[in-house]
Amino acid sequence: MSDSSGWGPSGPYGGPPGGWGWMPPPPPPPKPGVIPLAPLGVDTVLGGAFVTMRRYARPLFGLAALACLVLVALTVGLGSIAYTSEADHLHRLFKGSGTAEWADARPVLITFGALWVVGMLATLVANAFMQASSAATLHEAVLGRRARIGAVWRRAWPRTPSVLGVTLLMSLIMLIPMALFALLAMALLASLASEPFLPAGVAFLLLLLSVPLTVWLYVLFSFAPAAAVLEAASPLTAMRRSVRLMRGAWWRTFGISLLGGLIVVIASLVVRLPIIFAMPSPQPYDPSTPPHTDFADTFGQSVPDLGPYLVLTVIAGIFTQLFSMVFMPLVTNLLYIDQRIRREGLADVLIRVAGVPETHGGPETHGGPEAPGAPGGPGSVH
Repeated sequence: MSDSSGWGPSGPYGGPPGGWGWMPPPPPPPKPGVIPLAPLGVDTVLGGAFVTMRRYARPLFGLAALACLVLVALTVGLGSIAYTSEADHLHRLFKGSGTAEWADARPVLITFGALWVVGMLATLVANAFMQASSAATLHEAVLGRRARIGAVWRRAWPRTPSVLGVTLLMSLIMLIPMALFALLAMALLASLASEPFLPAGVAFLLLLLSVPLTVWLYVLFSFAPAAAVLEAASPLTAMRRSVRLMRGAWWRTFGISLLGGLIVVIASLVVRLPIIFAMPSPQPYDPSTPPHTDFADTFGQSVPDLGPYLVLTVIAGIFTQLFSMVFMPLVTNLLYIDQRIRREGLADVLIRVAGVPETHGGPETHGGPEAPGAPGGPGSVH
């Protein structure tokens, strides 16, 4: 079976034994890769994410680290260029007589505003690429195939624009409740200023409702990046697919995603708390010890061993950030695969693509991996 074989829908996996009397238990579902090709439980979803990170650490963390390094290098480079070009204006603003001139402030605001916009776009592109590479790696991990960094790159990078489009559309949609939140906050402040209690209470209740609306929209479209990569779908098609697959599964998806986020928080605390407790205690400051007028000398006198602590803090932050950027997309992608197994019989197609020997008669009764008539139009997952 070639690598381009799709993951088209087919029938459900297996079924209960019929007849009277004792029947042998059905065989376990095939497991060519990191998960069994059957509906997944909570433990299988979370365990599959950890197993994927362990077996496919090189493409997952390697590409994530590469994206972060490129993003940092771009930010530092553009920031250095911006600072160099506006050094004279910055010197006059912060080292002058204390009265800022608009002629100096305007170019600084324009330059660093453009730098912020470029940095935000670069961050969105990096996040989109990491989501695409996570889905591309999981595609091979589910089938039990090797995933080289170059192969994952060639698969993920062409789908990055589509994932980026999904991210931008989700951001625009989620701006609606966020804008509502801001308007209601201003209305709440205005009502409190004028002292009527009822309008303030109503505004506060509506403000609270905007937060669940934002969460609902985020979970509703959370399968869209996976559909954009694994089904080669356009951004709008991917978002429609996410809504369709999420029917009847919102609370389950929300609960497992929340549990995954809790795991990320716990992992972050496990890494950071020892470093926090190991922070050197500030030495008592003696103002009579010269020199005591320079802030840098004072700071160095107060915390003499801060350098190693800062290095460890940065390393811990990078580790926890990489873990979060890899773990959470894996959990979401596994939930997407689970929904397609439950709703579209994806397990039978995965069995064919993986080349697993048949243990039941289900797959023979359905079309092949490229079978037409897939719900929502995706004939395959590439």
